[in-house]
Amino acid sequence: MAEEEAPPSGPDPQNGTIEELLKSARTVAVVGASGTPGKPSHRVMFYLIGAGFDVHPVNPTLQQLGDKKVYPDLKSIPAKLDVVDVFRKSDAVMPIVEEAIAVGAKAVWLQEGVINEEAAARARTAGLRVVMDRCMMKEHRRITGSSTES
Repeated sequence: MAEEEAPPSGPDPQNGTIEELLKSARTVAVVGASGTPGKPSHRVMFYLIGAGFDVHPVNPTLQQLGDKKVYPDLKSIPAKLDVVDVFRKSDAVMPIVEEAIAVGAKAVWLQEGVINEEAAARARTAGLRVVMDRCMMKEHRRITGSSTES
């Protein structure tokens, strides 16, 4: 049983996808963006803006975050999306993946704690890159050595 509990050895298979996305992506939709400064989606969104990404917050209950217009859904965003960064409960991911596919996004990134294997498989089948259970801000800092806060 100890063997089953041991973490996988070797490099993380997501690392190549993560590095490629962080180097090539410019346009990011943050689904579940929050207006509350202490929340992870708020911190990550403003970090990504500070790091030079073109960020489009998505939250049907908000109109504006900082100087950014907030969109009710992905299809309302008037830009081609490289990454759809998801801050939602794991069981709410599939409709977001379906919408990401419909709008032609290149990748879905499920934040730390957001794990939905079925939605990830659906995204991959549709040709999207997938990162799951990782923080985009932390990974950007790791890859670039950046310490930008916002």
